[in-house]
Amino acid sequence: MPNVKIDYTRPSDGWRPRGAGITRLRALQPAADAPWLHHWFTQPRASFWGMQQHTVAQVEAAYAEMVGSDHALAGVGEIEGRNAFVLECYDPACDVLGAHVEVQPGDVGMHFFVGPAHTSAGPIPGYTRHVFRTLMCFIFEHLGARRVVVEPDIRNHKVHALNAAMGFEVHAPLTLPHKTALLSSCTRDQFRRAMALDSRFDSLLLEQPLTEDAAT
Repeated sequence: MPNVKIDYTRPSDGWRPRGAGITRLRALQPAADAPWLHHWFTQPRASFWGMQQHTVAQVEAAYAEMVGSDHALAGVGEIEGRNAFVLECYDPACDVLGAHVEVQPGDVGMHFFVGPAHTSAGPIPGYTRHVFRTLMCFIFEHLGARRVVVEPDIRNHKVHALNAAMGFEVHAPLTLPHKTALLSSCTRDQFRRAMALDSRFDSLLLEQPLTEDAAT
């Protein structure tokens, strides 16, 4: 398998998302975004995000460290000019996860958090699933990943169901310092096969050959 180097410093602003009314994916700005991120992350629905006890300054510091590295990125998705979701991508080999799993070339770790599911036209049916699809396209298309690796809390059953719908394969429970996780992964091929079964999904990924070598 050819070596794949993921460039986490590549600007995300030039990538144009498709679907769910998502108009832009921009780079997260720690100082400017920390106040509203803190509001999101300290709500009861954010219990699995792990920042409920953080101050605004601690949220800013966490993201400043992330975006200041060369092995991670953080982005904000916008709908109608409104902050709609947060994406974190990272090199599993540089994370605590790397001590517990065999990291493969082209692996990208991912976390995402979705805000309220509404626009000026009202609620968006299947909103979180639409956002998740868009983020997977970004990771495969823009970053050139071969495989997305996730480690959600084993109690987060809603995310497990979403992962399954995206084509993720469950490997095993994993004991990490801060949680017991359910290690799962999804290759480009697995994602595209899952999306091919969904008539509501439209992506340029489906116009490319079903091959792992399509990753760049």
